[in-house]
Amino acid sequence: MALRKTISADSISNAIQQLAQSIASQHKGTENLLLLGIANGGLIFNERLSQSLSTILSRPIPHGSLDVSFYRDDHGRNPIPKEVTGTHIPTDLEAATVILVDDVLFSGRTIRAALEELFSHGRPESVELAILVDRQNCRLPFAARYIGFTEETKPTEKVNVFLDGENPDLDIIKIEDPSQT
Repeated sequence: MALRKTISADSISNAIQQLAQSIASQHKGTENLLLLGIANGGLIFNERLSQSLSTILSRPIPHGSLDVSFYRDDHGRNPIPKEVTGTHIPTDLEAATVILVDDVLFSGRTIRAALEELFSHGRPESVELAILVDRQNCRLPFAARYIGFTEETKPTEKVNVFLDGENPDLDIIKIEDPSQT
């Protein structure tokens, strides 16, 4: 598998800061703002985005997680991982503006599953999407409002996001093409 592109820790950090700035500019006066990371890929990204947003807005921004395992439609190909972070929604969803946070937007199937999980817990005022890497291969009618990186990829390519929970200097995004050697 040939490595086509890497995105450095500095670029990732800058993208997260820019995403937080963009969200802050749209939601300065939004009182019931809630960030929900999609387990497992969006959790560290969600944590960092929430921290940055809290600093910019000078107030804590509630954040939690969504476990989409039971709403996925590809159990045969992608079994439910043994270690799954469960759904944790720290505030009431009614009247909340929810931003779903995930690392990669590919086909849109994970976002569909996240919406099903979210709405099984209540009905938010609105739902937006923040993505670190948009692969430009979405097969369902979803588009992120907040995007860190837009990468034109082939469906066969792999986009691997590694965000280190302890040391952001170790973060890296690798785009690999299995057809190239």
